[in-house]
Amino acid sequence: MSEFSQARLEAKILEAVSSLIVSGAIKNHNLSTLTSVTRVELAPDNTLARVFCSSLYDDASLEKSVSALNSASGFIQRRLAQVLRTKNTPVLTFFKDNSYIEGERINNLIDEAMKEHNG
Repeated sequence: MSEFSQARLEAKILEAVSSLIVSGAIKNHNLSTLTSVTRVELAPDNTLARVFCSSLYDDASLEKSVSALNSASGFIQRRLAQVLRTKNTPVLTFFKDNSYIEGERINNLIDEAMKEHNG
């Protein structure tokens, strides 16, 4: 599969999973509707997909949401099969993406270093 079609498939997965989260189609009280899918990494043979999620809430809330998504992965995969219409639907595994939090921490460290250097 070409890189273009794999990237297009990753984008479709990202959009479909995000839509399921926002619409409330996944019925789990631990899943926050403010959880967002940041990226999808699809295996070259399209059998596995790693889905990374983040949240503006604290780390504990994100952990609960990722756990809820992993427990609902079968349901999500069935809904995804209807959208993708490919021969095989990838098995989904959800992970926390702390890049936003880490980016904020690094920005704060840079700001502090600049203040010390200038002040």
